[in-house]
Amino acid sequence: MGDVGSRPHHQLDVWQDASGLVESIYRHTAGFPAEERYGLTSQLRRAAVSVPSNISEGAARRSRKEYVHHLSIARGSLSELETQLLIASRLGLAETSSELDDHVERVFARLNALIKRLAEPAARID
Repeated sequence: MGDVGSRPHHQLDVWQDASGLVESIYRHTAGFPAEERYGLTSQLRRAAVSVPSNISEGAARRSRKEYVHHLSIARGSLSELETQLLIASRLGLAETSSELDDHVERVFARLNALIKRLAEPAARID
Protein backbone atom coordinates (compact mmCIF):
# COMPACT_ATOMS: atom_id res chain seq x y z
CA MET A 1 0.00 0.00 0.00
CA GLY A 2 1.25 3.48 -0.84
CA ASP A 3 2.16 6.20 1.58
CA VAL A 4 -0.57 8.33 3.05
CA GLY A 5 -0.96 11.19 0.66
CA SER A 6 -0.54 9.11 -2.48
CA ARG A 7 -4.25 9.31 -3.37
CA PRO A 8 -6.29 12.51 -3.73
CA HIS A 9 -8.65 11.65 -0.85
CA HIS A 10 -5.67 11.36 1.50
CA GLN A 11 -5.31 15.13 1.23
CA LEU A 12 -8.90 15.77 2.34
CA ASP A 13 -9.20 16.98 5.93
CA VAL A 14 -12.55 15.21 6.21
CA TRP A 15 -11.02 11.86 5.19
CA GLN A 16 -8.11 12.29 7.62
CA ASP A 17 -10.48 13.26 10.41
CA ALA A 18 -12.85 10.37 9.64
CA SER A 19 -9.92 7.93 9.64
CA GLY A 20 -8.90 9.23 13.05
CA LEU A 21 -12.47 8.74 14.23
CA VAL A 22 -12.21 5.04 13.29
CA GLU A 23 -9.20 4.72 15.58
CA SER A 24 -11.07 6.49 18.39
CA ILE A 25 -14.07 4.20 18.00
CA TYR A 26 -11.90 1.08 18.11
CA ARG A 27 -10.31 2.33 21.34
CA HIS A 28 -13.71 3.35 22.76
CA THR A 29 -15.23 -0.09 22.09
CA ALA A 30 -12.20 -2.10 23.27
CA GLY A 31 -13.62 -2.20 26.79
CA PHE A 32 -17.13 -3.28 25.79
CA PRO A 33 -18.27 -6.63 27.21
CA ALA A 34 -17.39 -9.75 25.20
CA GLU A 35 -21.08 -10.49 24.62
CA GLU A 36 -21.28 -7.24 22.62
CA ARG A 37 -18.56 -8.36 20.18
CA TYR A 38 -21.20 -9.15 17.54
CA GLY A 39 -23.61 -6.48 18.73
CA LEU A 40 -22.88 -2.85 19.33
CA THR A 41 -19.10 -3.25 19.16
CA SER A 42 -19.35 -4.58 15.62
CA GLN A 43 -22.04 -2.06 14.62
CA LEU A 44 -20.05 0.91 15.90
CA ARG A 45 -16.87 -0.22 14.20
CA ARG A 46 -18.58 -0.94 10.88
CA ALA A 47 -20.35 2.43 10.86
CA ALA A 48 -17.08 4.20 11.70
CA VAL A 49 -15.12 2.38 8.97
CA SER A 50 -17.86 3.19 6.46
CA VAL A 51 -17.29 6.94 6.80
CA PRO A 52 -13.73 7.27 5.40
CA SER A 53 -14.37 4.32 3.08
CA ASN A 54 -17.25 6.11 1.36
CA ILE A 55 -15.34 9.39 1.26
CA SER A 56 -12.48 7.66 -0.57
CA GLU A 57 -14.82 5.77 -2.89
CA GLY A 58 -16.63 8.98 -3.79
CA ALA A 59 -13.36 10.81 -4.40
CA ALA A 60 -12.34 8.07 -6.84
CA ARG A 61 -15.47 8.59 -8.92
CA ARG A 62 -15.32 10.81 -11.96
CA SER A 63 -18.74 12.43 -11.66
CA ARG A 64 -19.68 15.02 -9.09
CA LYS A 65 -23.08 13.34 -8.64
CA GLU A 66 -21.46 10.01 -7.66
CA TYR A 67 -19.01 11.80 -5.36
CA VAL A 68 -21.83 13.59 -3.53
CA HIS A 69 -23.80 10.32 -3.37
CA HIS A 70 -20.94 8.57 -1.55
CA LEU A 71 -20.42 11.56 0.74
CA SER A 72 -24.11 11.32 1.62
CA ILE A 73 -23.67 7.64 2.45
CA ALA A 74 -20.71 8.58 4.66
CA ARG A 75 -22.91 11.15 6.41
CA GLY A 76 -25.58 8.47 6.93
CA SER A 77 -23.01 6.14 8.48
CA LEU A 78 -21.88 8.96 10.74
CA SER A 79 -25.50 9.44 11.87
CA GLU A 80 -25.69 5.70 12.60
CA LEU A 81 -22.49 5.95 14.60
CA GLU A 82 -23.82 8.87 16.62
CA THR A 83 -27.02 6.93 17.43
CA GLN A 84 -25.09 3.81 18.38
CA LEU A 85 -22.83 5.80 20.71
CA LEU A 86 -25.92 7.17 22.44
CA ILE A 87 -27.39 3.67 22.79
CA ALA A 88 -24.09 2.32 24.18
CA SER A 89 -24.10 5.11 26.74
CA ARG A 90 -27.74 4.52 27.71
CA LEU A 91 -27.01 0.81 28.17
CA GLY A 92 -24.05 1.63 30.39
CA LEU A 93 -21.52 0.02 28.05
CA ALA A 94 -19.37 3.15 28.00
CA GLU A 95 -19.34 6.64 29.41
CA THR A 96 -20.17 9.46 27.05
CA SER A 97 -17.07 11.17 25.73
CA SER A 98 -17.15 14.87 24.91
CA GLU A 99 -13.93 14.35 22.94
CA LEU A 100 -15.57 11.64 20.82
CA ASP A 101 -18.76 13.71 20.45
CA ASP A 102 -16.67 16.69 19.29
CA HIS A 103 -14.85 14.47 16.80
CA VAL A 104 -18.16 13.24 15.35
CA GLU A 105 -19.41 16.84 15.08
CA ARG A 106 -16.22 17.95 13.35
CA VAL A 107 -16.53 15.18 10.75
CA PHE A 108 -20.21 16.10 10.23
CA ALA A 109 -19.27 19.74 9.66
CA ARG A 110 -16.50 18.87 7.22
CA LEU A 111 -18.69 16.44 5.29
CA ASN A 112 -21.48 19.00 5.04
CA ALA A 113 -19.03 21.67 3.88
CA LEU A 114 -17.61 19.39 1.18
CA ILE A 115 -21.09 18.37 -0.01
CA LYS A 116 -22.11 22.02 -0.15
CA ARG A 117 -18.95 22.97 -2.07
CA LEU A 118 -19.49 20.16 -4.60
CA ALA A 119 -23.09 21.29 -5.08
CA GLU A 120 -21.87 24.66 -6.36
CA PRO A 121 -22.01 24.87 -10.16
CA ALA A 122 -18.35 25.78 -10.65
CA ALA A 123 -16.95 23.24 -8.17
CA ARG A 124 -14.01 21.09 -9.23
CA ILE A 125 -13.78 17.47 -8.12
CA ASP A 126 -10.02 17.07 -8.13
